Amino acid sequence: MDSSTETESQFTTQDWESYTDRQHGVWSTLYARRMKTLRASASRIFLDGVDAIGLHPDSVPDLCDVNERLTNRTGWSAVPVTGFLPAREFFGCLAERRFPTTVTLRSADQLDYVPEPDIFHDVFGHVPLHADPVFAAFLWRFGVLAARATDEVAIERLARLFWFTVEFGLIREGGEVKIYGSGLISSHADAAHALGIGCERRPFTLEGVVGQPFAIDRLQDVLYVIDSFGELFEAVRLLDRGEGP
Repeated sequence: MDSSTETESQFTTQDWESYTDRQHGVWSTLYARRMKTLRASASRIFLDGVDAIGLHPDSVPDLCDVNERLTNRTGWSAVPVTGFLPAREFFGCLAERRFPTTVTLRSADQLDYVPEPDIFHDVFGHVPLHADPVFAAFLWRFGVLAARATDEVAIERLARLFWFTVEFGLIREGGEVKIYGSGLISSHADAAHALGIGCERRPFTLEGVVGQPFAIDRLQDVLYVIDSFGELFEAVRLLDRGEGP
């Protein structure tokens, strides 16, 4: 089987009717646990996005319903996949305003951690921000740039930008630091650490972020705080024009 067939086979459909009551219960538990603290610790733009795309506390989201709301706002949609896509295919989807979304859900005995993304991480953690026009524009332009990157140094810099923003980003709102990155939104432990004394929170600079290595298998030592999503769009614009550090 050639690689294009393998990649194509990772796109799937969401059979929403096949989710069991137990799975809806897992979603409900995860939603309630995170929202208990996110109401105070998450970016207002994330919280507004949850409402905008119609996420409910009592059931796994139906992507058809989510996309009907989302596409009308920003042109984005969540596309079901069976698991990780190769990086180039993933970024190619972003360049088309399509966000690959795993449709499986963790089991009840894995509430705190799963090694691979599931629909809670992907939809609850990521998609609400796609309803914000500025963040949506940043993510699209990032996808366009990343999809055509071939130089290993450039790819590593883009990976760091993605990690410290989309996955583990912080934002200052009303004088307080809030979380918006999906790795923080979907994980209580990561979020608590990010806002605690064990994490160094630095003002966002493109030079700082692209020069900062990261580890995926432990809590983060350093994270970056933006003042607005406009900073992210400007950062990727500079990289796209070759004006970055």
